[in-house]
Amino acid sequence: MSKIIECVPNFSEGRDKEIIKSITDAIESVEGIRLLDVDPGEATNRTVVTFVGEPEAVTEAAFRGVKRAAELIDMRNHHGAHPRMGATDVLPLIPVSGITLEECAELARKLAERIATELDIPTYCYEAAASTPARKNLAVVRKGEYEGLADRLADPVEGPDFGKGPMTERSARTGATAVGARDFLIAVNFNLNTTSTRRANAIAFDVREKGRPAREGGRLTGKPLKDEAGNPVMIPGTLKGTKAIGWYIDEYGIAQVSMNITDINTTPLHVAFDEVTRAAAARGIRVTGTEIVGLIPRRTLIEAGKYFLHKQQRSTGIPDDEIIRIAIKSMGLDELKPFDPAEKVIEDMIADNAGKKKLVDMTLTGFARETASESPAPGGGSVSAYMGALAAALGTMVANLSAHKAGWDDRWREFSDKAEQGQALLNRLLALVDEDTAAFDRVMAAFSMPRGSEQERAARAEAIEAATLYAAMVPLTTMMTTLDTFPLLQYVADEGNPASASDAGVGALAALAAIGGARLNVLINIASLTDKARAAEIKAQADEIETRAREAASAVLKSVESNIMKS
Repeated sequence: MSKIIECVPNFSEGRDKEIIKSITDAIESVEGIRLLDVDPGEATNRTVVTFVGEPEAVTEAAFRGVKRAAELIDMRNHHGAHPRMGATDVLPLIPVSGITLEECAELARKLAERIATELDIPTYCYEAAASTPARKNLAVVRKGEYEGLADRLADPVEGPDFGKGPMTERSARTGATAVGARDFLIAVNFNLNTTSTRRANAIAFDVREKGRPAREGGRLTGKPLKDEAGNPVMIPGTLKGTKAIGWYIDEYGIAQVSMNITDINTTPLHVAFDEVTRAAAARGIRVTGTEIVGLIPRRTLIEAGKYFLHKQQRSTGIPDDEIIRIAIKSMGLDELKPFDPAEKVIEDMIADNAGKKKLVDMTLTGFARETASESPAPGGGSVSAYMGALAAALGTMVANLSAHKAGWDDRWREFSDKAEQGQALLNRLLALVDEDTAAFDRVMAAFSMPRGSEQERAARAEAIEAATLYAAMVPLTTMMTTLDTFPLLQYVADEGNPASASDAGVGALAALAAIGGARLNVLINIASLTDKARAAEIKAQADEIETRAREAASAVLKSVESNIMKS
């Protein structure tokens, strides 16, 4: 698996498009970088940039972005609604795949040192890269913001991790940069039907983990209480892993609760939304919508959509796109401007940039015509996987119809759980449609290898054997996965909406055909294996699966016909 990390630098310029473009051009000048999002803010005078790539490429692109920002942004003239202390204010590295948070933290420390050494910009390390426990908190690192930076740079305790010393003409212009490593952070603003920053702040203090200072007598005007060490006594908020403030946005003419969710496992987005809604309502205010800043993981929207569907006692065994649409509407993600998952979900952004054409993205007509063409792929293996997907889809449909059947309200979760199982099978089988064609392409590539020398012929023979084995294992996986659809089909045939019994029967027939077709593809591939013992083992597995499928299909059809005759 490739090592992929995300970088989300925040630059202190949100109004001058030419400056922003120059910075992102510097980032994109590094080969292998995918620029996913550029989100400028007029009121905050700040731009959040998101890009991904392999670690070496990402750290080089980040360095070039910092360098260009230092050349173009003068912090002595900067003003905006968001806290900041440098031209490149924060620079977090985030593990996406194949790399740990600890590895990202080490990369962040090396990057911070390089920025200080080569660019003469003071750097602090925060979150997982922090040099002290206190500096894990960005608010501690950025204390006093740019205006307090001169005093901090000269302080041996408060000074930066790299680039220590008094403020110079250079650092006065660039400010300081916080380089860190963290897990996914969701930056979100909750829109309020008020213009009061004070009330927005009160709501933020109610919910953020830090909470608000305790006061004598519990009165807002009371004297702040302090502990024995002289530190303020805080009344914790209700949401762990969150930071929040209230502000007014001229651009929208409303106040917002601006929140960073730093631990999305402890406090998912939908939990934060509901809690801010509750706290706002307690103060006579309504949350009218939600604004996502930057990108979010797909699972955040899936979890939210399922949460709101459960509150409605509706099935969650529906396609992901529909679940995401429920999340968007439930939290008002499209109140201020259209919310397009293809532009806001990080996995979708990466997939879009890959530019790979998939069979499963074709229309039904397109898939059929492609199958009928002179090309040998897609062939029987892909068609078998698609028939298996249709079997799973039919079982899922009956479960969803049963979950929503009038008079069966007390059984909605039972059928919702079955529909979720069906959706998981559907997704696995749809993936196998393209994987089967990819397996065929792999065999063809192996046969195209050079065979001029003895060494080349040996390498070619080894590649052909490996590719052929893989080409046999893909349809075998199709068989095993399709076999798993029968318990679902049997359940909905026995317990589901009687009006949809025939659909369960068609699903069983499609599953049986899928398994029979995939078995033929297993056989034609193992016939070419030189390892005959392995071939015999695979054939035995395939034969057993087909036998079990015939028995399972017969049982489903018996139940279906019985239900039809009763109706």
